[in-house]
Amino acid sequence: MKINKLLVALPLTLSLLVPTAALADSHGAHSSNEASVKSSTATPAAELRIALDTVLTEHAFLAVEAMRKGVDGAEDFDQASGALLANADDLKAAVASVYVEEGAAQFDEIWKSHIGYFVDYVTATAKEDQAGKDKALADLEEYKKTQSEFFDAATEGGLPAAAVQEGLDMHVDQLVEAFDAYVAGDFETAYALERESIHHMSMFAESLSIAITNQFPEKFDNTNPDTPAVDLRAQLNMTFTEHAGLAAMAMQDGADGAESFEQASAALIANADDLSAAQFAEVWKSHIGYFVDYVVATGEGNAEGQEQAKADLDAYIVEQAALLDAATEGRVPANALEEGLTAHVDQLLVAFDSYAAGDYDTAYNSIRQAYEHMTMPAAGLSAAIVDQFPDQFGVAEMPSEMPKTGMGGTADESSMPFMWILGGLMLAGLTTTIALRISKQS
Repeated sequence: MKINKLLVALPLTLSLLVPTAALADSHGAHSSNEASVKSSTATPAAELRIALDTVLTEHAFLAVEAMRKGVDGAEDFDQASGALLANADDLKAAVASVYVEEGAAQFDEIWKSHIGYFVDYVTATAKEDQAGKDKALADLEEYKKTQSEFFDAATEGGLPAAAVQEGLDMHVDQLVEAFDAYVAGDFETAYALERESIHHMSMFAESLSIAITNQFPEKFDNTNPDTPAVDLRAQLNMTFTEHAGLAAMAMQDGADGAESFEQASAALIANADDLSAAQFAEVWKSHIGYFVDYVVATGEGNAEGQEQAKADLDAYIVEQAALLDAATEGRVPANALEEGLTAHVDQLLVAFDSYAAGDYDTAYNSIRQAYEHMTMPAAGLSAAIVDQFPDQFGVAEMPSEMPKTGMGGTADESSMPFMWILGGLMLAGLTTTIALRISKQS
């Protein structure tokens, strides 16, 4: 199979640019030096990297969750697997938009084949069919070779087949081992591997964006997807979107009384730990109760309690938005943040309410919306931070080769002052401890 060119300029990128403008561009009056402009978090190359980061990390998240639903025989398996296939369609549409339908069809056939092989593995596991499991694993081995060759050809060697296969080895192993651990009742390992799989796909998004922008520099205004500023945005993007996904699924576990509930909650807390520190814990924990009140009131059929919880959340949103406005010296305006926080809360409430009511189509649509929505605060906050602390971000040259970390790399998290992620802390705090609070109340 020969693919000469692949430019994954996702249509998703356009949808991100429009809502991001209110946050990312609102700080323009504060920018006055060339360094701040050059270290922008919203270059064409940055948008490519973030679009890839979002769709690829969501793939890992949805794949793990769909596999679990499958082996559990859950009522919402069709909707969970449908969300995973919809995610794959996003990738197909991206290829079709720039590489015509033939190239998109080739990519889609390869990509979706590995989803099918994972389903085969789940089915064989449920039937205790070792031969079926072995066949699925063998098919996945063949997939990795074919997919590696595709990316090598598509990027004209920018992503060498050997490096891609090494990364795909890790991707497949993480998903299979996370599933096996879940089936064995080792939920701690299962959730740890789910998080690793999400983080690993973020690394692949970085490497793929580098390969594409090196291959087609003019299409991206000769901008670089691998700068400190873009690294900051990508790190926040991965953590915020992961938060939305983990929060939605932990709430489902809580509603179901699932055995994995404590470990799902721990994964949420671990995600929050990536954003938070002890001195800020009181700020967001003091407001979590309102969300918990809503969940509890829903379980009790208490409409008055639900309305009170919503009113309390509205007041919380206003207060937190004002705090972040002050922290960024107006770079993230309170009104824009209020709008974003309101959407975040509403999406998770709709996902929870719909799941509890058995409306799984709406539930998974809302989960995907919540996942994508979290790209916006990551964009706005990173833009504000870079503008507020321009000396902390240099201008990096276009890299001549891939990061030597197996299809990707990560930002130097130790160089990020904690105040920079205050906004993420405020957002993530809304749902992080819901599971624990519900557990104690029950």
